[in-house]
Amino acid sequence: MTRIERLTSRPQFLAAAKGMSEARGGVVIQRRDRADANSVIGVGFTATRKIGGAVVRNRAKRRLREAARLLVPDLGVPGSDYVLIARMGTVDRDWSRLLDDVKWALTRLATPRPPRPDKPVGPSASPAP
Repeated sequence: MTRIERLTSRPQFLAAAKGMSEARGGVVIQRRDRADANSVIGVGFTATRKIGGAVVRNRAKRRLREAARLLVPDLGVPGSDYVLIARMGTVDRDWSRLLDDVKWALTRLATPRPPRPDKPVGPSASPAP
């Protein structure tokens, strides 16, 4: 079983913000591949004041922590850091729908995506002088 650790410092959250992200319903999830030999999965939680006061933010983070506890061990990619961000509907969303949102986002983040056709990649990506 993969070990899960909490992200606690600001640099860890900022590094995860530079990775991929998926938004769905009541949650936004950011993922960063640490590219190290450590198979630990890092998970952090955040809720801004936009969603409400301290009571609402804490409730939203509690719901996200429980969803992560249930789903990240099975759907998380070892060697990655995840940040779960509460949205306006996190607190009011039906529990099964919130779990579906987290599951969908984790699955999307674990699946490698092909490059977009409108965004060139490689040495020919830069325009000729």
